[in-house]
Amino acid sequence: MNGRFRSFSFVDRITLCSAHRVEGHYTVPVDATRFPASLMAEAVGQLAAWASMSQLDFAIRPVAGLAAEAHYGQVPQPGQRLELQADIERCDAEAVAYRGSATIDGQLAVEIIDCVGPMLPMAQFDDPEAVRADFHTLCGGGVPAGRFGGVPAPLLSQIETTGSERLQALLSVPLAEAAPYFDDHFPRRAVFPGTLLLDALADLAVQLAQRSAPLRDAAALLPSRVTHVKIRSFTEPGAVLQLEVELLDADADRARLKLAARGDGKTVATARVEVVRRSPA
Repeated sequence: MNGRFRSFSFVDRITLCSAHRVEGHYTVPVDATRFPASLMAEAVGQLAAWASMSQLDFAIRPVAGLAAEAHYGQVPQPGQRLELQADIERCDAEAVAYRGSATIDGQLAVEIIDCVGPMLPMAQFDDPEAVRADFHTLCGGGVPAGRFGGVPAPLLSQIETTGSERLQALLSVPLAEAAPYFDDHFPRRAVFPGTLLLDALADLAVQLAQRSAPLRDAAALLPSRVTHVKIRSFTEPGAVLQLEVELLDADADRARLKLAARGDGKTVATARVEVVRRSPA
């Protein structure tokens, strides 16, 4: 096996691919150092991307985009297998629209509703013929599990609090040579994955929620619902983004927060998140 599929690829095999539905699976590596829940949404998105790219003869591919809502039911553990599925509601030269989910042992792990990925020329990001060959590999015997080593925790600095309702921080995006995931995302144009940006924003949101009076005694909090996701522009390796989370409301069980990321004076991404108390294992 060559270097493809190794660093930010979350589909091991595609078991069904039709015009309107695609199914597959991915096993979280046993030795992965960190596999945040946001990567389950990445896996569903990658599955939908494979279906849309194949329908459009690998000339264009979806990137970034919008998501109305994502529900998280579990935190994936090393060695667990994600059963992936996506329903393609629209696929043309402008965009792919889909919804999908991942389950673990028959239980819902993540559900994504009303996602839209705008299309851009494939050649800007990868070799079309190499991607075509990768698709045939996935639809055949698949690729070996255990390829992914994990991602580091978000590198946040200069964290500043404004009262009890707002938290700001700087996110330092690694250089391309320092982060293996840029090899897959993407070979011809390195782009910081939107799901890792959302992971950083969610991490900051949890920090702020834990400072709120109703949740100060919570042993652990985790994101359970992300809505109004908009990835507005690409983030290059080495960029520094200004993150901000704002507490909208909180009670003894959960908090709702507004998220934003900015770079060079422009909004890069926005979303809203609900965090809840983590149930004992």
